[in-house]
Amino acid sequence: MPAIAPAALPVKGPHLKLAMLLGVAGLLSTLALWPYLMVLMPQKLAALHVPLPVVIAAQTIQAGVMCWLLGWLGLYLGATHGLDAPWLRSWVYRRPLDPGRPARWGLAMSLGAAAAALVLGLSLLGPALPAEHATSAAGWAWRGALASFYGCIVEEVGCRLLLVSLFVWLLARSHRNVALPWMFVLAIVVAALLFGAGHLPAVFAITAAPASLLIGKIVLLNAVVGTVTGVLFWKYGLEHAMLAHFCADLVLHVIAPLAGAT
Repeated sequence: MPAIAPAALPVKGPHLKLAMLLGVAGLLSTLALWPYLMVLMPQKLAALHVPLPVVIAAQTIQAGVMCWLLGWLGLYLGATHGLDAPWLRSWVYRRPLDPGRPARWGLAMSLGAAAAALVLGLSLLGPALPAEHATSAAGWAWRGALASFYGCIVEEVGCRLLLVSLFVWLLARSHRNVALPWMFVLAIVVAALLFGAGHLPAVFAITAAPASLLIGKIVLLNAVVGTVTGVLFWKYGLEHAMLAHFCADLVLHVIAPLAGAT
């Protein structure tokens, strides 16, 4: 990774309008996730005692509101330590970009794709991952493409913008509100592991009793992507983490199914 000054300068300015944008994006991306969920866990959805359209509407609105609130909290906590979404902030508030925050979009795309390739390779080791329900490769691909927006928006807001900012904020309070590099690293790793654990409910929904090795494997594989996006968030801003996550999901959920990989 090219050497740059870490994102350590405090962020000045409001956060509410930017958080509202993240909330709207979270709502739309959650709505786009449902075609994937409907094929991934049809039995779970069929067992619900509430009509599916009501469930979709309620869960989508809830995700949008949570993305807004958690996004605001993440922006507020991270502002002191330079953890932010600088490009979105510049666009929303019509302010010039900080010249000390270079754009590395190509790097973000490359690292996201590389992380996905590593996940695909590591997935061949150890216990097999849960099999997806039968559908065509093209069917998985278009659903995976839509689901990728949820990963790069909702998951990055919750696991990078909120969790990394929260952990850095807490750690810095023990050091006179000064965040040292190891605090960012620790926050990124812990948030990545929690991000990996966040994928376990979907595994339990399609596998009755997953083995402990399989649980650990799923957490670690997802943590690979979470660590990469966490570093990008720290060094370049939330938008780079979102782009890397989106590219990783495209490889895992679009290119891999079309190529015949599981």
